[in-house]
Amino acid sequence: MPELTATEQAWRRDAAAVSLPEVHRSVLVPPNASFLRKLLAFAGPGFLVAVGYMDPGNWATDLAGGAKFGYSLLAVIMISNFMAILLQHLCIKLGVVTGRDLAQACRDHYPKPIVWFLWVLCEVAIAACDLAEVVGSAIALQLLLGIPLVWGCIITAMDVLIVLFLQNKGFRYIEALVFTLIITIGGCFAAELVFSKPSLTGILFGFVPGPRIVTNQGMLYVSIGILGATVMPHNLYLHSSVVQTRKFEQTPAGKREAIKFATIDSTGALMFALFINAAILILAAAAFHWSGHQDVADIRDAYKLLSPLLGVSIASGVFAVALLASGQNSTLTGTLAGQIVMEGFLNIRIKPWLRRLITRLIAIVPAVLVIGFAGESKTTELLVASQVVLSMQLGFAVWPLMRFTSEKKKLGEFTNKPWLKILGWTTALIIIALNVKLLFDIFMPEAVLKAVYGTLGLPLPE
Repeated sequence: MPELTATEQAWRRDAAAVSLPEVHRSVLVPPNASFLRKLLAFAGPGFLVAVGYMDPGNWATDLAGGAKFGYSLLAVIMISNFMAILLQHLCIKLGVVTGRDLAQACRDHYPKPIVWFLWVLCEVAIAACDLAEVVGSAIALQLLLGIPLVWGCIITAMDVLIVLFLQNKGFRYIEALVFTLIITIGGCFAAELVFSKPSLTGILFGFVPGPRIVTNQGMLYVSIGILGATVMPHNLYLHSSVVQTRKFEQTPAGKREAIKFATIDSTGALMFALFINAAILILAAAAFHWSGHQDVADIRDAYKLLSPLLGVSIASGVFAVALLASGQNSTLTGTLAGQIVMEGFLNIRIKPWLRRLITRLIAIVPAVLVIGFAGESKTTELLVASQVVLSMQLGFAVWPLMRFTSEKKKLGEFTNKPWLKILGWTTALIIIALNVKLLFDIFMPEAVLKAVYGTLGLPLPE
């Protein structure tokens, strides 16, 4: 075991524990290779993370935003994406510099009761995210093959076999499959944009933030939903771990280079996620906003209307294929996130197939019960509920990340610069405040909401 640096000693209670030990430092980065060769060696983890920014949970908010307000909320998607790029960069820095993922860092720093509390919250968030992916995949199977939603939810449990097979083959195989599915999603939406013939001028103006986003209460409410659904808490744990699959030089210069290349990888992947989310909103705007269907927010309604409105017979089918790829892609990364969280917070390991089965059952059981007893019409409410649960957990992941990367005794020379601290804390506070507002609007009694909004001189959210 190599001698630990002072920074590493400040973190490690169990120096022998590493994140995802079966693939830790398994991908070699040639020390004297060219820029392009090193970039290719680091490419991959960013796309695993980007999956969480284009999962089925995001689709409803993007569809609603485009159908109701045209291209106006493209600026919100862009700002959300920039926030995500910043937070994922901090995750890279934490994992590369300290050799700890975010869950391990919390275990190192906080007392046991808080660690257990954070672990339970994170497990609930992962289950909620998995629920959105199960429902999204089941809807896609129903649209494409006519499979009932309950059976579609059960079929999605089989993806555990895919994950286990690929994990045994090597981490690069998981990355390759995720990348292939992302390209499939991108290709589907590129085709949809061609079919829908959106206004290029309208799109360009949509990326310019305007005061209406704040002054229009309905627009503000949908914007909060987009922001709340964009940054996934489990992505912060995932990225700080998978970046450690690269075998780079464990020197200050080597770590600095690793942060640079991993950030390029992450930023490029998240810009692709920006394209996907923007394409969903643009498609909804072009197809629904100006055709008298401004209330479309349900995925199945969008599927039924696309082909008739666009006059292209395959438009609806392409949409469903993208949804299926999105749902299945997200389940792959959910497997890894669940393993990282359990091992990181509790320092215990169980067999990957058992861990995956537990996570999948936690998602499938409520989905099957709700659909079985309340009917298939409740799937949209399930998706919304999953996003609310994710929103509740997000602040408990962002706050420790900002704290750990801003303390010199923990990151040494890699501590966040003052400008980065300001940007990071501002981002964290905005995300937390918006999610608190979203929860407040959802759960507060109408009488309380009327009193609060009346005092502020604002109309009730739609």
